[in-house]
Amino acid sequence: MTYEKFPDLTDDDRPLIEDLAQEGLRAAPVLWADKKVRWTEFDALVIRSCWDYHLRPAEFTKWLQHIEHAGVRLWNPYVVVRWNLHKRYLRQLAARGISIPETVWVNRGSHEPLAAIMQTAGWAGAIVKPAISASATETWIANGDDPPDEKRFTELARQSDLLVQEIIPEVATEGEWSLIFIDGRFSHAALKRPKAGDFRVQGEHGGSSEPARPSKELFANGTAIAAEIPPGWLYARIDGVATSRGFVLMEVECIEPHLFFSFNPDSRRRLAAALARLLRQAGAR
Repeated sequence: MTYEKFPDLTDDDRPLIEDLAQEGLRAAPVLWADKKVRWTEFDALVIRSCWDYHLRPAEFTKWLQHIEHAGVRLWNPYVVVRWNLHKRYLRQLAARGISIPETVWVNRGSHEPLAAIMQTAGWAGAIVKPAISASATETWIANGDDPPDEKRFTELARQSDLLVQEIIPEVATEGEWSLIFIDGRFSHAALKRPKAGDFRVQGEHGGSSEPARPSKELFANGTAIAAEIPPGWLYARIDGVATSRGFVLMEVECIEPHLFFSFNPDSRRRLAAALARLLRQAGAR
């Protein structure tokens, strides 16, 4: 599954079609929002680069309901996608003892000023982001006494739930880890860094990434977090930062994460083999 910008899949994902063919599976890229598609003609759908779902959450949720009602298998499974869609999952994980950035949760329609939130928290600056978001969309560093930030915050709060979070300085100095898990097991990792003067590590914002080997501590933290994901998932990416207080989880990505297959091409083959096994177990034709 992909979207209009990458109708033939991304360069990283496209070789997966051949890997699936090696497992006896015929695969083709399909646009998730294409209303002409007859979804029941597929044995299964695998979400990959649906990188506009956060801009169309109501439409995406309706699509999920439609294909689930039609009985189409989905990976990651529906329960995992719905769990991961809204960042409230971070609150659930924090309640289970997993370290996340200090966060103030702002409900849609709230009239509390950003300046008051930051003053109460004792922050001179903070990260603001929507609760349904990807690729750092509408995510920025705000100052508590800046009128443009206050206006932007107020307008965004009218539209969606928000998170206001402490700034984690190690993102800029040490980088952010992406720990990739395939078929329930750790596969490989990437270390992402923002460009100078920025905090966003995504490539579209000038960030860079490179293959890296996590420490035993990072591996253990990522594995423990992956164990908290609802069961049945095929792939997951755990994004976090190594700080002086330990590993701080930034995101769990189970819907459409870039999996950095090029950093470990064997991971693509293992995903294809796992999907073939799951379909055999499900009795797919």
